[in-house]
Amino acid sequence: MSKRKPWKEYFMEIAELVASRSTCDRAYVGCLLVNDDNRIVSSGYNGSISGNPHCNDVGHTMRDGHCIATIHAEMNALLYCAKEGISVKDCTAYVTHFPCLNCTKALIQAGIKFIYYKNDYRIDDYAVELLNKNNVGFEKIE
Repeated sequence: MSKRKPWKEYFMEIAELVASRSTCDRAYVGCLLVNDDNRIVSSGYNGSISGNPHCNDVGHTMRDGHCIATIHAEMNALLYCAKEGISVKDCTAYVTHFPCLNCTKALIQAGIKFIYYKNDYRIDDYAVELLNKNNVGFEKIE
């Protein structure tokens, strides 16, 4: 019998490690995009625009209770792929926290087929509705 970790557990642990690189201490979030061959296509974490000061160093730019200087982990993972010309169609996302509404819309539009997440965080009813309507599966990993 194999003692290897199941893929879901393995990828979520990596997403948690990626989250530790977050530069906005309001939420340490990590995201992995994984293809059907169980290869990591991209990773992302919460942070400022590349080359800009980090929230952890200079403070937060707050608006309506959110730090608007931060790019979310999911968007960072998707934007890297867009910049490098890497397809994420039919990939699976492993995210430490349930994606916000805007990240949910971006993941759907990019062609992500399934989202695994670990932490319930401000789950938006409309995000759930969109996932269901667009046949994007999602599951909380305990």
